[in-house]
Amino acid sequence: MTSRTKTLGGWAVLLAAVLICALGGWSYAQARGDDDLAYAKSRDTALAAGKLHLARLNSLDAKSGTTVEAGLGTWLDSSTGPLHEQLARTRSKDADELTKSGTTARGKVTDAALTALDERTGTAEMIATVDVEVTPRTGKGGTERKRFEATLGRTADGWKVKALTAIAVGSGT
Repeated sequence: MTSRTKTLGGWAVLLAAVLICALGGWSYAQARGDDDLAYAKSRDTALAAGKLHLARLNSLDAKSGTTVEAGLGTWLDSSTGPLHEQLARTRSKDADELTKSGTTARGKVTDAALTALDERTGTAEMIATVDVEVTPRTGKGGTERKRFEATLGRTADGWKVKALTAIAVGSGT
């Protein structure tokens, strides 16, 4: 092989590498500015926040008064709009009842999906199933399976639960 052939071969490899890099850069720029990608990111962010807040709204350690207060504070931090107002309005009564019962609950979202997302208005609709492990002060505990529809609202602190509706579990006829 002559030195001229080696030089031409080197230039060909360099040109191919430059073309591949340019194509990769162009493809990345197209995807980065893609509206579908931005919508998918918004959807994923809303869903992750909804799952986190739904688990928190189904969890509470009622073994001591200070823990109940902290749990109710977490409920307020996880909510916005009408749900937040309702929780704030009933906080004192809820604290008394939960402290008396002494029941501890740990919610875990087992499945969830957004059924709607409106980025313009900052709202989303979510459905979810939650397993709630309940441990009463006395007696035997267990796990309850719950299903919810939730409306999420985008706030300055991110997505939060605006409304929450329990869905009855059918008899499975």
